[in-house]
Amino acid sequence: MDVADSILDLVGNTPLVRLRRIAEEEQLRCDLLAKVEQGNPGGSVKDRVAVAMVDAAEAAGLLRPGGTIVEPTSGNTGAGLAIVAAQRGYRCIFVMSDKMSDEKVALLRAYGAEVVVCPTAVPPEDPRSYYSTAERLVRETPGAFRPDQYSNPANPRAHELTTGPEIWRQTAGRVTHFVAGIGTGGTITGVARHLKRRNPAVQVIGADPSGSVYSGGTGRPYLVEGVGEDFWPATYDPSVVDRVVEVPDADSFLTARRVTRREGLLIGGSGGTAVHAALEVARGCGPGDVVVVLLPDSGRNYLSKVYDDAWMSDMGFLRAPGPVVGDVLATKDDRIPALVLVTPGEPGRAAIARMRETGVSQLVVSVTDELPLAAKEVTGTVRELELMDLVFRDASALDRPVGELCGPPMPMIGIGEPVARVVECLDQGPAVLVLDGGHPIGVLTRSDVLGFLAGRALPGAT
Repeated sequence: MDVADSILDLVGNTPLVRLRRIAEEEQLRCDLLAKVEQGNPGGSVKDRVAVAMVDAAEAAGLLRPGGTIVEPTSGNTGAGLAIVAAQRGYRCIFVMSDKMSDEKVALLRAYGAEVVVCPTAVPPEDPRSYYSTAERLVRETPGAFRPDQYSNPANPRAHELTTGPEIWRQTAGRVTHFVAGIGTGGTITGVARHLKRRNPAVQVIGADPSGSVYSGGTGRPYLVEGVGEDFWPATYDPSVVDRVVEVPDADSFLTARRVTRREGLLIGGSGGTAVHAALEVARGCGPGDVVVVLLPDSGRNYLSKVYDDAWMSDMGFLRAPGPVVGDVLATKDDRIPALVLVTPGEPGRAAIARMRETGVSQLVVSVTDELPLAAKEVTGTVRELELMDLVFRDASALDRPVGELCGPPMPMIGIGEPVARVVECLDQGPAVLVLDGGHPIGVLTRSDVLGFLAGRALPGAT
């Protein structure tokens, strides 16, 4: 009988498929092929790494029967480790950031794993960060083993021994370009080492979200999951990567949706990042070139985000027909700053001074004053009337930190949403925060909308 002894025997040997319709639309002269990693049992390329890291830990005596696997993960590595743990009788505790989709958290819990969710908007050294939390759990849990995919040599080695050889074999050695997103760097490093050993002329291109360190950023702010970093992992070898293509969130998400609707291939946002970069590469290639792009996972984990029109609109990735929020923002008096920030640690008197300097009546409270800002980094709102009332009742409020004085964040709305949506939101409060590609870019008030309506002489305007 043709039967696998366990689900782990089905890891690897994923298919290579031609992105025919996308290539035709782009009028490419080269072959554009996708390595579809969602065919692994856990639905992603990380299954390969999970098996390799556990095998190495068992061989080294670092993981023993009844032990616990603790790992900070964006979800896919966790799923792979959870599958291995289920087969071999280990307990799992996974630490995730709060920007990850609900589906990813639910998936890990479905395998019986424990999940600890940590805030995104804190630095790695903060005790609340998901790196610090994982380290604490390792210390506190008897028999714990942390695979640490960011420094574990078994990570890139898994791809050097499996993914790279598969691509070489499936293309009959004709591959000329390999494109993959860079997260831990294990996939692109391992595949590159094998392909360049077989043919040093093979070009290796990394796809990186705007803001990530690989393309020159600081690690913030971006929304795409499972790719990009805010530090340089030991598992990434930049010497084998020929080029890094920076990809904005909007291009990642819209490309993922395009691949799904054109090819019938449901991919995640990081797959969209990789395909967008691959198309940039492929446009400059000729008839003899073969571009292989690795699609790390399925879009099933992103149905509530990338494939939800409401979420995409709220984040400012989609534009409705007719007058939209961005049109209102464009008519604001340019003498007043579109967005004025204050951090939670600044004193109340600093917030008052900033309002007087800029002529605004509300400030956005965020964990950083560095732009561009991510929606997740907004923690509250300071409003003129509320602050005046606090100071009138208690003058010491002037020296208290803004984090103690502010109210909740103002409602957020996408730049491409209809003007009617702004009106609805302003029924609930005096101002809204406008997002463009997940980044706050401005504040709108009722007077802003009234001025826009009067200027456009829309039906119903007074």
